[in-house]
Amino acid sequence: MQKDCAFTREDGRFRYRAAAIIVEDGFALFATNSTVDYFYSVGGAVQLHESAEDAVRREVLEETGVAYEIDRLAVIHENFFNGNSPSGPCKCHEIAFYFRMKPRGTRRLNSCSYTAGVREEMCWLPVCDLDRYRAYPAFLKDFLREDPQAIVHIVTKER
Repeated sequence: MQKDCAFTREDGRFRYRAAAIIVEDGFALFATNSTVDYFYSVGGAVQLHESAEDAVRREVLEETGVAYEIDRLAVIHENFFNGNSPSGPCKCHEIAFYFRMKPRGTRRLNSCSYTAGVREEMCWLPVCDLDRYRAYPAFLKDFLREDPQAIVHIVTKER
């Protein structure tokens, strides 16, 4: 069994994550599940000895059932936020690499994804209306409208 690049200490939690930016015909792909009231990016933890590129391809395939190809690294995100650990609320620190995936020309997926035993739902949200949704990370709303071609480094502190 592979181990995620993550650790928890009494003063907080750290995670290394790879995530996908998938846009098809003006719609961006997000995930949600019945335990939360928001949408979140497709992706997950990078495993020990796994590259971020391999991790995003694996996570996207696991969550969507589709083998998307990477277009380019788009965002390096340092995220500081309040979260939960098995022992209760904690301060979290996450480093995430967001990869722009190549469009396929279709929004059809073959998703059968679960997170922590709960079925995930893949949702195509219209990029022009993302302000109407509670979607994380919040920077994606502006990023998708501007679509910078250079790698962007973003630091968010939501504590």
